[in-house]
Amino acid sequence: MAVIKHKNQRVGVFIDTQNLYHSAKNLHNARVNFSAVLKEAVAGRQLVRAIAYVITTEGGEEKAFFDALEKAGIETKTKPLQIFMGGAKKADWDVGMAIDAIKLAPRLDAVVIASGDGDFITLVEYLKAQWNTQVEVISFSRSASGKLKEIADDFIDLGEEPKKFLIGNAPRKR
Repeated sequence: MAVIKHKNQRVGVFIDTQNLYHSAKNLHNARVNFSAVLKEAVAGRQLVRAIAYVITTEGGEEKAFFDALEKAGIETKTKPLQIFMGGAKKADWDVGMAIDAIKLAPRLDAVVIASGDGDFITLVEYLKAQWNTQVEVISFSRSASGKLKEIADDFIDLGEEPKKFLIGNAPRKR
């Protein structure tokens, strides 16, 4: 399927905040400019909804970050960080993100998944088969699933333009 992007196209953007955050930190020693990511994902089309899936901590130090997302026009959905016996931590929104994309798909011409997580391969396949929805992925190529990049109708590599998509970009120490 050829990638079609036109101003009347209805688009939904689903942002796996943890995935992009950790990729930017580990690959570029920087933070993600989520406003720039949203602008690139929408690409001049009609934004129906943009949702960032985020994790809260007991200290609440992420409130300024959540406010910045909302100021950029991105709705936030939160859940607390799970800490298990033994100290293991889990911050996973994959199922919630997939359910929201499926629920909104009938109202969208394009779904943009901002994540490189291979767990979303089944979601991409489902959206394309069930709703004939154009599915685009925006993430860092170096940390994205090869299969996810392959099956997406379009893949935008945030790592190709670090000055555009990153804040505080610094060379990685080797």
